[in-house]
Amino acid sequence: MQLTPRYLVNNRTTIVANEAGFVTEYRPVYRRNLTVYKGIDNTLEFRVLNADQKPINITDYLSSTVDTAEIRFIAFDENMNQVLDYPGELIIGNDSAPVKGLFKVVVKENDLLNLNEQYLSYNIYLVNSNNQKVLTYTDTHFGNNGIIYLSGEAFPGPRANYEISSFTEDSVSAGTWNSESVTAQPALNGNEALHTAAIYTDGYAGDVTVQGTLENSIDGSASVHWADIETVTFSGSENEPTPVNFNGVFSYLRFVTDSNPANTISKIIVRN
Repeated sequence: MQLTPRYLVNNRTTIVANEAGFVTEYRPVYRRNLTVYKGIDNTLEFRVLNADQKPINITDYLSSTVDTAEIRFIAFDENMNQVLDYPGELIIGNDSAPVKGLFKVVVKENDLLNLNEQYLSYNIYLVNSNNQKVLTYTDTHFGNNGIIYLSGEAFPGPRANYEISSFTEDSVSAGTWNSESVTAQPALNGNEALHTAAIYTDGYAGDVTVQGTLENSIDGSASVHWADIETVTFSGSENEPTPVNFNGVFSYLRFVTDSNPANTISKIIVRN
């Protein structure tokens, strides 16, 4: 039997609020980088201390009677564009009272969907009842930016789509146009592999046929054998993308039209 420990712990960080205007000691406070993961909500806990390393009362910053009082967590991407902004939430202890100096921020899964894996910088500041901002620091040298690594390792998510936008008239079969070829990722799919395509049209009237091949390579020659998989007929009045789903293991895919797709088929999105 293999025994592997896994740890369920709170991701807690200590920060300093310069309320008194002086510092009694010089050492890093929360220099360690944080890690948040795509595909799941991430809860980050922060303990706010004063210069004497004592927790401060932050309930005044979250008073329900004062609209402007709050704790804010903001994060910026590598180009210094703000990508995250959340209010802090008090953490309630076993006695149903707020834990002094302790709050949390929940980084939502949906807000991370369109962000690439990267290092983000973040700040935390307090806003009191007089609408005055109090900055917190990463260390006792008054550094203000913390670092978060945004990772996709825990939940990699779906693979990237393939986008097809160019067609070439077939030199052998007159009156048909062939798209560029895209891989069908046969090594990653089983016998029941599901493929999905979305065809974006604007006044296109005619058939679009999905073709696949088992050839190991595509060199553009007529010797490559393509087989029809699915055919979609368009009337020219479609206002939304038309989906097509099909199963099977193929080496490559392409799309064939029997009408000129120039300016009428803007793109085809394929996901294997």
